[in-house]
Amino acid sequence: MKKTDPEYSQYLKILDEELLPALGCTEPIAIAYAAAKAVEVLGRPPQHIVAACSGNIIKNVKGVIVPGTEDLRGIKASALLGAFWGDAAKQLEVLTGITKEDVEKCRALLETDICREEHLQSKAALHIIIRVYADDDSAEVELKDTHTNIVRISRNGELLFSRKDDDVCSDDSNVLTDRSCLSVQKIYDFATTCDTQDVSELLQRQIDYNLRIAEEGLRHQYGANVGATLLKVFGTENLDNLAKAYAAAGSDARMSGCVLPVIINSGSGNQGMTASLPVIVYARYLQKSQDTLYRALLISNLVAIHQKTRIGRLSAYCGVVSAACGSGAAITYLSGGTYEQICKTITNTLADVSGIVCDGAKPSCAAKIASALDAALMAHHMAMNEKTFGAGEGLVKENVERTIESIGQLASRGMPAVDAEILKIMVDDEDGEEE
Repeated sequence: MKKTDPEYSQYLKILDEELLPALGCTEPIAIAYAAAKAVEVLGRPPQHIVAACSGNIIKNVKGVIVPGTEDLRGIKASALLGAFWGDAAKQLEVLTGITKEDVEKCRALLETDICREEHLQSKAALHIIIRVYADDDSAEVELKDTHTNIVRISRNGELLFSRKDDDVCSDDSNVLTDRSCLSVQKIYDFATTCDTQDVSELLQRQIDYNLRIAEEGLRHQYGANVGATLLKVFGTENLDNLAKAYAAAGSDARMSGCVLPVIINSGSGNQGMTASLPVIVYARYLQKSQDTLYRALLISNLVAIHQKTRIGRLSAYCGVVSAACGSGAAITYLSGGTYEQICKTITNTLADVSGIVCDGAKPSCAAKIASALDAALMAHHMAMNEKTFGAGEGLVKENVERTIESIGQLASRGMPAVDAEILKIMVDDEDGEEE
């Protein structure tokens, strides 16, 4: 792909939009960001907060620890931390500056009725509305479709900002660069021919951030320590195990409140780590140049984004499967595989683990990462030995693009009912009544 091709600049824009830094799980952080922005608009500390969130947000906030708090979870904690101690200018790093004293003050506020949460009935999977009140003043911020996409701001009933397409629910299409230019063939062409100076800063940041949190997860106790357990049981000599352990360890730390930021992919830190850390581990082991590592990361990140475009930001379909596909494809590239073998790696992975469901962000995400990567690495080895699953076997179609389409159809059309049932199960109280 030549620099003069329009799609070249589109690919660079897509990478800029997706490979962003984020502190903590992006759903509680999105709530904190919207709350911080609402208070900024209000102009003073609120006396009352209402946080209305769509079902997928509720699902992904319920079990994950808000970073820097050790043990605080949930919508109310996220909204309070953002409202009183967040910095909206930092967006997905909104809680970077919180202190232990702030956390203790938040604990005290959680014992009051200052914050109320609501289930927002919405067609958009990612939808948050924060309302803040102080005496006779009020402010409202609405965030939709992506984790920082504010679509409406009002103060005292006066509309200050609104996107023209606010009432149209079409996931990312209204706010991000057109993804229709993506295909596995074009991704491969871009990754293998682009000037890596155009992406080196972006990708080096991904390498540095995600390695740092993976190493933190391997050194210290976080969650169930899936990554460290893999190394303890299966050792460091097995390259595939090392690749899985690093990615799982990053998730161990991130899902359990680690204050280190990560570089996300498709709105998810777990997906960002899954798409990058195994590739970095493999490239180091194979002693590949930095230029080759960058090209492999382009393949991995863009293959993951390509799949998620059809699936959507939040879904009952576990996003780390898409990211693991990207990693497997990139590892095939690092191992000298052809374009055809890269396609076989993607197909083999999707034929195996497309049934993993997302039941919210939480420590067990680390295990799902390890399982998805196990499938992707097996898929890679099969492809390198010219083995692949054939068209008509389940959801596998006659080529890789049609297979990706079939998975997208499964996730976007077939799983909303599954998503609703998962949420119902997760929020049932002890008496069996839905909250």
